[in-house]
Amino acid sequence: MENVVGDRVLIAVQAVNISRLSTHPVPTVPGTLIVVAGAGPKDSNGAGKSSFIASITALLGDEQWRFASGAKAVSELLFNAELASGAGARQWASADHGYIVGVFAPPGMDGFPDQTYGTRAVSDLSTSAADAAPPGSAEGAGGELALGGPDGEEASGELFEVPDTSGGALTVWLKVNQEAPHLEIRWREGVHLAASPSEAERVARADEIWASLPKSAGRRDVVARDLTKVLYGDRVRCVSFLSTSVRSKVATNLLSQPLNEISPERVFEAIAALTGLDSELEQEREARRDEHAKRVRAAQAADRLAEFEAESKALLSTFDRRDQARIRLADALRCWRGRQARKLADAAAKDESLATDLERHHAAGETAAEAIAMVKAEIATLREDTLDRQVSQARKELAALQARAAKLDADRAVAENSADELRGQTQALEETRRFADGRDVPTAERELREVRLRLNEALKALGVADREVHSAQTALDDAEGGPAAAQLNALAAAGIGATGLLDALDVAEQAREATQPGGLRGWPHEHAVIVDAAELSSAAGALAKLPGSVLVSAAGVSVVGAFDGVATGREARIKAAEQRLHRAKDTQETAAQAVHAGEEAVAEAQRRLEGAKAGVRLAEVESKLAERRARLGELNAAIEELAPKVAEAERLAGTLDFRARTRDMEIERLEGRRQRLEAERAQARDQEAKVGTEREALKLDALAADWGGTVETAREWLDTLPEEERPRTAEEWWRIAERHFDQALRDTFPEEDAEIPEELRFLLSERGGSTAREQATFAAVCGALASYLRGQEEYERHQRRQTEAQIVSRQRDLAAAARGAEEAAQSTAVHRAALTAAIRARLTRVAEEFEKLDTSYGGYGATLEFPVPPAPADPEQRWQWRVTPKWRRGEGQGFVPYNRRANTALMDEKAVKLVCAAAIASSGGGHLCLVLDELGRNLGKEHRREAVALFRRIGETYGITVIGALQDDMEPYAIDACGQYVKLRRSSDAMPYNEPPVIVGHDEHAERVRALAAYVDRS
Repeated sequence: MENVVGDRVLIAVQAVNISRLSTHPVPTVPGTLIVVAGAGPKDSNGAGKSSFIASITALLGDEQWRFASGAKAVSELLFNAELASGAGARQWASADHGYIVGVFAPPGMDGFPDQTYGTRAVSDLSTSAADAAPPGSAEGAGGELALGGPDGEEASGELFEVPDTSGGALTVWLKVNQEAPHLEIRWREGVHLAASPSEAERVARADEIWASLPKSAGRRDVVARDLTKVLYGDRVRCVSFLSTSVRSKVATNLLSQPLNEISPERVFEAIAALTGLDSELEQEREARRDEHAKRVRAAQAADRLAEFEAESKALLSTFDRRDQARIRLADALRCWRGRQARKLADAAAKDESLATDLERHHAAGETAAEAIAMVKAEIATLREDTLDRQVSQARKELAALQARAAKLDADRAVAENSADELRGQTQALEETRRFADGRDVPTAERELREVRLRLNEALKALGVADREVHSAQTALDDAEGGPAAAQLNALAAAGIGATGLLDALDVAEQAREATQPGGLRGWPHEHAVIVDAAELSSAAGALAKLPGSVLVSAAGVSVVGAFDGVATGREARIKAAEQRLHRAKDTQETAAQAVHAGEEAVAEAQRRLEGAKAGVRLAEVESKLAERRARLGELNAAIEELAPKVAEAERLAGTLDFRARTRDMEIERLEGRRQRLEAERAQARDQEAKVGTEREALKLDALAADWGGTVETAREWLDTLPEEERPRTAEEWWRIAERHFDQALRDTFPEEDAEIPEELRFLLSERGGSTAREQATFAAVCGALASYLRGQEEYERHQRRQTEAQIVSRQRDLAAAARGAEEAAQSTAVHRAALTAAIRARLTRVAEEFEKLDTSYGGYGATLEFPVPPAPADPEQRWQWRVTPKWRRGEGQGFVPYNRRANTALMDEKAVKLVCAAAIASSGGGHLCLVLDELGRNLGKEHRREAVALFRRIGETYGITVIGALQDDMEPYAIDACGQYVKLRRSSDAMPYNEPPVIVGHDEHAERVRALAAYVDRS
């Protein structure tokens, strides 16, 4: 059952136990502006305006009440004694339930019968005195209004007769409960209101009527979550702006403050509240919350699975290693058997090969022995020949002839060398002999002695001259340097003037010579200096370091010494020394020339003596040369005679020697062959013995026992192996078996401190040391390990099944959680995409209606700008849209954003048009009720009348019922511009309930007005 109300419109409202509202029915005029004013104890506050319009929004299914969540906020509208009457709460009790009743009728009432009230149209109706019912009226008994037909028919219980009840009036009852369910809905065709003379009776009558109404959902009542679907078919019938006094969630009221002070986000919230988008946005947020919760559950399931897998990984790894160890142990045993089979097969093949080799070596030894005997016979035959004696005799004769020829050649060579030496001496002797100039040896020796005597005399004269030059040069140096030079330098350094004694005296040359050999030189004359008498003591101090100095002054002489003759005068002494030096040098040069001439004469005399001696030697050499030439002739003749004999002996010896070498080579060849044959025979015998030893070492019987069968069965087992395993040697089988066993042991006991069974530990300790011991104990160790693994296999299999079952279960939970999260994400994405399209479509519809209203009522056009925002990542965050209203300020101009500076009247006008556009867009073409709290709070005095009139014109044009609660200052402007005026009254705070309301309105449907007026008058 859906859309019970259908196209009917609300024509009357009755509230029972709702806030302090009176229980009197309040008629409403559809499709116009209905203003709700108030008269409280002091001003309009406290008269229940907000509660009245809030009850209408609940009746009309305003989604802001959150019907899907149970509409708990509606229960806050119930009568509260403490809030209603203050101190009177002791006399009155708060209501635990109440009713909101609405009468819905078709948009046109032309089909109403006129038999009861006629067709007179009533334009003004007032219920200011409606509290007194005439005696004997239908309401006098306190029951429901029930009017009969024109002929006095039995009352039908209807306010008025409706020919077709399916299309006539419908009364909807909403029961509001303090406890859940907070909202219950029932309905019945016709008008069913609680009619009684007093408030208390109407409250009691309301409970009776509710009990008489049929349950709307069969055995139960329709509750809040199904209200809009059942009553209105999910079609929006009401949008509202309500105050904080009756709402837990307050939407932005576009009329409560200047439009340009509202942010684009709050503009969207207001439009969403008017168009019902806020509930869809809340659903989107709930979808994101659900997606987030499912993702969290999936992550938790993954964490739990990972934790369990980590915990069981070690255990399963141990089981896997044990299973792998069993496989490897089986492989090790198989490889060990392969080694045994290969060893037996290889040994059998080797034995067969060795048997063949043994026969071959024996035959080779016999053959070599026969060949050796034949070679020895040939060697004996060759060695019996007399060729060796002939060769020896020929070599002796040849050696004698060659020795004789060699001696002759040596003698000839000696003679030739001697003759050559003598001939070489002859030429040099002839050249030397010419220096003798015909002198013989005694004459030349006498002349040499004479010139040598003369040279010695010259040398003596030259030595005397050299000494004289040296003496003269020394005298000259003394004369030029002066005596007492050290004393003079010391006195000069001390700043004392002085002169050498010898420098101040001039001595004649003859006097100087008379003083020889020493002259005036020497102490004290040479070191004597002349100083001033006043500086004598200072000079003595200056010469203190030169002992032996002599000071001469007017005061006296420190040391007095004199000679018979004294040479004086420095210039004279230098001149005399120079002359002496010149004379000495001239004498020296003359002596040197004489020495040179003597030396040349000695050299010439020596050459002459040598020439005389060379003549004598030349005669001796020529005599020896003649003797050598005669000897050479004799030797050459002997050599020529001996040469043919030597050649014949060489030929004979060469022939015999060639024959001997040929025989020796043959014997050597035969000896080598004999040695080779003997070596072959010895080798054959050694190989024969070695092969026998090897055959014994094979131990075929022991290998067959280890294999447990014959050689043929071992070969058959090997032939069944795969191609890649057939070529393996016994050593390769062993290495693979050992590797498999080691890996199986490590897989079984991975830890170093693992508890290994005692038997297995003992066998493992016995294996160390050598490969032979390892092979000897291999079968026993494998058996002990296999026994241990068999004992653990059943337990591990059971544990593995349990663990794997747990993992599969947890993986299934994770897959389900992941699938749920993915489905939630897809659902959220689809819902968001659909919601985005719906919001854009709804906002586009609002923008279109905004444009129509603006151009229809004095504007130049308006629109909305609403970019699509990204969805928030936080699941608790609301999807925030932004709506920017824009309008043109002149014909042909561009759109200007609403938050630009503008006059107040323009802002108020655009706000009213935007609110109405949102309401029109949300109606979906059906009748809509727009409920506004605090209507015109922000409107300026000069614009209030125009704004209220605009609401009325838009409502009447588009069939929107605009219900607005207003303050006192708006009442004068709204009362003339509205289509209906409702004033709620409460004169004192001591009164818990309102007085009957005052209603003034206009309705073009006369029959509906008459019916409601009669009903109100009678109630």
